Amino acid sequence: MQNRAALGIGYLCLGILIFSIQDAIIKSVSGDYALTQVVSIRCLVSAPILLVMVHFDGGLRSLIGREFWKLVARSALMLVAYTTYYMAFPALPLADAVALFFTVPLFAMALAAPILGESIGWRRITAVIVGFVGVMVMLRPGAGLFEPAALLSLFSSVTYALAMLMARKMGTETSAPVMAFYQNGVYLTGALMIAGFFGAIGVHEAGHPSIDFLIRGWTMPNTRDFLLIASCGVIAAVAMTLLTNAYRIAKASVVTSFEYTGMLWAPLWGYLFFGEIPHLTTLAGAGLIIAAGMFALSSPSARENKPA
Repeated sequence: MQNRAALGIGYLCLGILIFSIQDAIIKSVSGDYALTQVVSIRCLVSAPILLVMVHFDGGLRSLIGREFWKLVARSALMLVAYTTYYMAFPALPLADAVALFFTVPLFAMALAAPILGESIGWRRITAVIVGFVGVMVMLRPGAGLFEPAALLSLFSSVTYALAMLMARKMGTETSAPVMAFYQNGVYLTGALMIAGFFGAIGVHEAGHPSIDFLIRGWTMPNTRDFLLIASCGVIAAVAMTLLTNAYRIAKASVVTSFEYTGMLWAPLWGYLFFGEIPHLTTLAGAGLIIAAGMFALSSPSARENKPA
């Protein structure tokens, strides 16, 4: 049992590390290419990999079922979550964008009561309050340093939390590869629709790096950039497999807190690749967010009701 827990933790930490590399890659190309183009290339690369995963997990027939519209709706939430998450990258240091996104567990706990009817104990209430204080420390309101793109990262965490709660409400009938395949399809469809809309009206610039990243026209990438963007498709498929296996072989209560290892990599990649040095307020706020999340996850009720 102990070996399974250790292996699960190893899978999760490796998956988080691999996903963090994708964040750095997308930030590196955010000044030259459109987000819709990056997502489209990534999805096209991921599609055959995910099909193979679905085939070996439960067969291709598992793609057709009663949960079709629920899967599409959840995937649409994920599209909004990841679009706003990546839009924050051009305007924020990588550590800030990722740290703000790590409020997901706190939003999931706060929303679990009205959506799922779960009770919220004093630990969860305290965690949400402390996490909110951490967000305020990071945003530095009134200091003249506030960047509106920070709200994109926060909005991303809210919509992602809603998608996680929706997955829990759907139960365990749908496998992780099937969910990922639907997400990939909706991501691709959404990206093409957004690109087509702004291309049709001829708007490709708005004067803010986050919006420009979304509406910028497509350009032919050079070989290096294309390979970097395409690698995101492989990264996403591999990392998702690792994370899924982590929760399959070990208890959620054991591995969940290790998701915060993502906060180790964001400042490192930000410094190595972009020369970003985190503000003291970023480190302090991230510390409060992590402490709040781990405090809430340490409660018995959180172990039993961990978001899917």
